[in-house]
Amino acid sequence: MSNNNAQKNARNILKHLNSKIKPNFKEISSDLKITRQTFFNKIDLMKQQKIITNYTININPNIRPNLNYVILEIKTNPTEPQIVEELLKIPQLKMLDGIFGEFSLIALFIFRSQEEYYSVLNIIDRIMANSYFKKYHIIDTIKVFKTNGIELSKAKFDPDFKMDELDYLILKILTEDQENKLISTYDIKNILKDVYQTESSQPTIYNRIKKLEAAGIILNYCINFNPRKIGFKGKYIVRIKPKDPSKYNQIALKLEKRKEITDLFRIGENYGLLAIVRVARIEDYGALIKNFYETEDIGIEDTYTNFVLDERKPYTNFKIN
Repeated sequence: MSNNNAQKNARNILKHLNSKIKPNFKEISSDLKITRQTFFNKIDLMKQQKIITNYTININPNIRPNLNYVILEIKTNPTEPQIVEELLKIPQLKMLDGIFGEFSLIALFIFRSQEEYYSVLNIIDRIMANSYFKKYHIIDTIKVFKTNGIELSKAKFDPDFKMDELDYLILKILTEDQENKLISTYDIKNILKDVYQTESSQPTIYNRIKKLEAAGIILNYCINFNPRKIGFKGKYIVRIKPKDPSKYNQIALKLEKRKEITDLFRIGENYGLLAIVRVARIEDYGALIKNFYETEDIGIEDTYTNFVLDERKPYTNFKIN
């Protein structure tokens, strides 16, 4: 099988593993027109080839209180690998890329609360105090329009849904503890008891998960994968400045429809939109930016791009279209 066909087959499997409810392997196998055993063999091979790692979920950032997405730009030099090593130890770190430009690293953190944010900020301050340049820039996000390929304007969400600590713990387990197999309510029950000293029955856990799905808190179930191994060779961080600053929201709603944009944020900067772009080839990115400028109803005045040299956290789970 050619490399292109192998990548195409891997992308097709990943599409089927991305769903609004817990993936059903029997249905997926049927859709792919293969036996369940063949499907599991393909999954095992993808794990061996380091194409995929662990199952996970995406959480709606608009839960109450909102999740806090924070972007951090860091200037380092090649003799400071310990900076990356220390950053990778922070659980709230979701993305860490080496980039061209004034800064050499860009990171994305997701925090549950302001207290958690300030606690991690103290850790970052200590890490950077030992760096050569001691230079970093925090970018607070004002609004998340798109996360991991999911357009939030189209996502069903109940803003009045009240979450308690058990809900948060279940979400944390579904996000971080699934490893290389889908986790069961029995597994969640044991993790709650052994790790968090919280007692809960399997029926209670099941009902909580179904309510979190129905309220749009759980956006989707998915699996973390390495984009470069399935043909997404180019990753870019692009900042966008509109011609009319009063139209940020309208522009963002147009941009979020672009399949190349996996994540889109409103930020408190002069270039007030920040997008993460994934493409197969460099030429595809050039064509995308050219289209931005030529499409009058988008109304873009200027863009600023960082090319991602390497992904220090290589696995992610954006929706493949």
